[in-house]
Amino acid sequence: MHSHTHRPGPIFLVLLSCSFFLFAGLLLAPLIGIEGDEPLFVQAMYPPRVELYTVEIMHRKVPLMLMTYVGTLKSWIYTPIFQVFGSGVMSMRVPVLLAGSASIWLLYCLLRRIAGPRTGVIGCALLAADSMYLITTCFDWGPVALQHLLVLGGMLLALRFYQERQEAALAGAFFLFGLALWDKALALWMLSGLGIAVILTFPRHFFATLTIRRLAIAVLAFGLGSLPLLVFNLNNHWDTFRGNFRLDTSGVPAKAKLLAQTAQGGGLLGWITAPNWQTPVPRPPQGILQQASAQISAIAGQPRKSLVLYLFALALLVSPLAGGTALRTILFCLAAMTVAWLQMALNGNTGGSVHHTILLWPLPQIIIAVSLAGASRKLGRAGITAAAAVLAVTLVSGELVTNEYYAEAVRYGGGQAWPDAVYPLSRYLEGLPRNYVFCLDWGILDPLRLLNGGRLLLATGNEQTSKPEVSPEDRVIVLRMLNDPANIYVAHTKAYEMFEGSGARFVKYAGEQGFTPELIRTVADSHGRPVYEIYRFKAKA
Repeated sequence: MHSHTHRPGPIFLVLLSCSFFLFAGLLLAPLIGIEGDEPLFVQAMYPPRVELYTVEIMHRKVPLMLMTYVGTLKSWIYTPIFQVFGSGVMSMRVPVLLAGSASIWLLYCLLRRIAGPRTGVIGCALLAADSMYLITTCFDWGPVALQHLLVLGGMLLALRFYQERQEAALAGAFFLFGLALWDKALALWMLSGLGIAVILTFPRHFFATLTIRRLAIAVLAFGLGSLPLLVFNLNNHWDTFRGNFRLDTSGVPAKAKLLAQTAQGGGLLGWITAPNWQTPVPRPPQGILQQASAQISAIAGQPRKSLVLYLFALALLVSPLAGGTALRTILFCLAAMTVAWLQMALNGNTGGSVHHTILLWPLPQIIIAVSLAGASRKLGRAGITAAAAVLAVTLVSGELVTNEYYAEAVRYGGGQAWPDAVYPLSRYLEGLPRNYVFCLDWGILDPLRLLNGGRLLLATGNEQTSKPEVSPEDRVIVLRMLNDPANIYVAHTKAYEMFEGSGARFVKYAGEQGFTPELIRTVADSHGRPVYEIYRFKAKA
């Protein structure tokens, strides 16, 4: 057991890591638009509310679940935040960035207890410099920010229980694990991975601490944390666990490649940012920071991969030097990662996106930190120098990839799913005389719901016309929309359509029913690319 005394040197370095992460996120946050899944949680906050499951408490409907596997924890957290600061892009992104910074601090506390301050500093620096961890946290479309915070917090409390036998820490750990499962049931990947890994690598320690009393404490605390999820499933035939798995091994090689790309960090360049071929005239950098970023990008050759994957391989190679408990900790993390990743990889519906693979973090950083710190102690001064040099080069490579996200966001703007045209669109609609605003493609409604805080009358407009055949009941609904001349319709331009032809199908069907579209305005992003089209419909004379 390592001393838990806080020394100023490591603490300063950890605070520097947390601050760097937060600062980088604050620079990126206003440059990108809002993807349709990022504000998913507002479905339980603003009309038209479409949460999946609610309970009535004191004559008031309380939302518990957004989807069969996504709870409303984030909605509960953001309700008071938006009441104080208003709903908007920065009030949405700053809290998750703070959660990400807090998770870096928790990682330090965890690693310090496992293997000392040196290990903690290495792990925190690696996590703070990980561009994929930053991007997926800042834009949190997964969502993943609360998952990382809750699972890490639970791991820290579980370790504290083991080291100090504090049953309150045991209860706190499993309560946080329960909250993580309610937040998103995919937390089961990591939780089962951690549980199986403990039994495989620390069986004697695990069974030595297991008593009926402690098992009851853990089960009750976990049940309390995941209570909303349990209530939903008890009343809905356990839907969370029945329809979300489909065994499919065909995609495993591609998913393994994606895992490596997640570690390298640059896999979202050209997706969250627009590809260069979509921006004939890139925006020149403005101000000292943007100009410095552009110069660094040019000098470094616009890097799209960090060296962390090579460092991970090196850490595994030198891990026997760590010895003892440190080596067993590395095996624990490898086992947990393997169990968790196999669950997402063998499911045909999961594992093929970065917001799934990133849920394995920070286990790779823990492996690297424990291995490097342990090897450096065994090899003496030369080992410390070598470890510091390798770590420094890797950190710089990660920060260069993060800089590339910033430089490309400035130069090219947001990608197809992330256009910043949503901001002028929201402002224009607020000032436009209208009744309902019907959204004719995916990814329009929830960003508007967030930006307007429920002030716009929003609805989905293309559901009926997207079917192979419009039923008589659907025809009545569409005609009711079209017969009100005060209604407004928002579609994506062809280049930004998420579901190809969704707007065109609605316009075509409206024409067949005797209505002519009137294009009110085309809304472009900050790079001048037309993204949205706003219509009214008039009955033909």
